[in-house]
Amino acid sequence: MTNEEMKLKYIENNLRNPFVRYNGIELLEIEPDHALLRLVIREECRNLYGLVHGGAIYTMADNAAGCAVSTDGRAYVTQSGSMHFLRNQAEGEVRADARVRHRGKSTALIEVNVLGEGDKLLATGEFSFFCVDRELMLQKGRSAAKAGES
Repeated sequence: MTNEEMKLKYIENNLRNPFVRYNGIELLEIEPDHALLRLVIREECRNLYGLVHGGAIYTMADNAAGCAVSTDGRAYVTQSGSMHFLRNQAEGEVRADARVRHRGKSTALIEVNVLGEGDKLLATGEFSFFCVDRELMLQKGRSAAKAGES
């Protein structure tokens, strides 16, 4: 699959992902073992002090890591994540640059750097992912949604 085909696939997936849509996260670049996502800072992304909320940064970093790890065509879920917040900003956009550092049979380790205006490092972290059966996860999601309707 070419990088452009991969990008179109992930854009389509993100359009079906209500959490990504709700948070305004968009895919800028994707290639094997790498993804770059963007968040344009809106009022809803800010904390009490008018800066980007740490949860918004973490959410974008987790999604970038998930995009990067799944470029091998398998399905993954986040196993753990850790972020170090270094600085912040109030306006403009932030980007999460994720790269796979290690890929095993069932787990993977991804490094993410969150960059702000002028490519200043705002946060850095690592996420581990666990490889899952895509169809089984979709079935569980449908079952949980039906149980919630009852």
